[in-house]
Amino acid sequence: MTTKPTLSFWQIWNMCFGFLGIQFGFALQNANVSRIFQTLGAGVDDIPVLWIAAPLTGLIVQPIIGYLSDRTWTRLGRRRPYFLLGAILATLALLAMPNSPTLWIAAGLLWILDASINVSMEPFRAFVGDQLPTPQRPAGYAMQSFFIGAGSIVASVLPYVFAHFGIANTATAGAVPDTVKYSFYAGAAVLFGAIAWTVLSTREYPPEALHAFSDARPADEDASPTDSARSASTGLVWTLAGAIVAAVVWYLGIDKQLYLIAGMIAAYGLIQLVASARRGGFLVDVLADLRAMPAAMRQLAVVQFFSWFALFAMWLFATSAVTSVHYATRDAASAAYNEGANWVGVLFAAYNGFAAIAAILIPPMARRLGLRVTHLINLVLGGLGLLSFLVIRDPRWLLASMVGIGFAWASILAIPYALLADSVPAKKMGVYMGIFNFFIVIPQLCAASLLGFLLRTFFDGAPIGAFAIGGASLIVAGLCTLRVKEPA
Repeated sequence: MTTKPTLSFWQIWNMCFGFLGIQFGFALQNANVSRIFQTLGAGVDDIPVLWIAAPLTGLIVQPIIGYLSDRTWTRLGRRRPYFLLGAILATLALLAMPNSPTLWIAAGLLWILDASINVSMEPFRAFVGDQLPTPQRPAGYAMQSFFIGAGSIVASVLPYVFAHFGIANTATAGAVPDTVKYSFYAGAAVLFGAIAWTVLSTREYPPEALHAFSDARPADEDASPTDSARSASTGLVWTLAGAIVAAVVWYLGIDKQLYLIAGMIAAYGLIQLVASARRGGFLVDVLADLRAMPAAMRQLAVVQFFSWFALFAMWLFATSAVTSVHYATRDAASAAYNEGANWVGVLFAAYNGFAAIAAILIPPMARRLGLRVTHLINLVLGGLGLLSFLVIRDPRWLLASMVGIGFAWASILAIPYALLADSVPAKKMGVYMGIFNFFIVIPQLCAASLLGFLLRTFFDGAPIGAFAIGGASLIVAGLCTLRVKEPA
């Protein structure tokens, strides 16, 4: 057994640089897609349903890409072919998105954009586990967080900057302003350029070398007949549970978006049933790995659920909350609405800027306080930042709220992966990172289906209520971190 070589700062820089482009695309999506939807005629109640495409795409794409990249070896390597493919597709989607003529085309392009970014992003997480020795992994994930913050700062603030230089920030009804269009065009160039830099400037260990390193944990055995029987019985239970939830929603006549929850439960059951009838292949292997997931992953699943539920609440309703409360308008064609929407971009840039600073501070915090306590502190800061939206009325003071949110964001992007990576077998790093992303995607799907119902039930439909829900969710996530075992 040999030990992985320690990489230099610039080697880590190059291998993580592609995340600058990935997050440039995500930041444009998060800050502007709700605005595009409203511009094309969507109501506030429609936004969660239209956003369902994004997390649903991740739920499907990430485990598939992780599974395939674990089994890939080409002249470009193991993970880099997927970096490049995702970059090409995401670039084309970014160019098309702001030119959507109708709402349904915009929703479809969101699906394509999110799928393409996920094709590139998922292998990047496994890439750090592949390339870095255990002591350097927290620094590698923190470097990714730094680039995420840096890319998001520029991407989020672009419409505001373009408006400052005289580019039209309003358009005729049903048309996307030029400030948003030019931002997406710039994002396409940055995304492709940054990922291409990582592809061209890095190399990968061949599989035989990777599995010979001392930190390569043995993979679990393949699925057995007992696993198939277990899949069948489990599948029946989940499918029945999904049918019962759907029946309750229908009988009580409550929010139709809750059918998504029923569908997710039933779909998981049906997948188990299909897998039980097969002796091998993707479904059987992934479900076997899901059942055999490390204890640390099970503990972190709860933390991730509440963390990403909160983030999705903010991304979904930031534009409608700030424009309705702090700019006193819901007219998507008005100057006040577009000014408020631009300010949301500035706020998103601010929290990503604070995240870039936090990414520098997290490694020494983790060394001094431990990973768990560091994550707890940062998530509580983020929860307080979201809750402060309910009491602040001057939009300029919302910049102070972004400090806590930025620290939470940097921590969410780094600490869980550092807690997890040492417990995952090297042979299955990709598929386990894909499975781990279930616990990012599922809470987003739950948010898309539940938030509209919760806002109408408890906040009279006011979008600002999403920040109350999100703030409480982040604090709960922080407390759940204390259940996670600290790695040696």
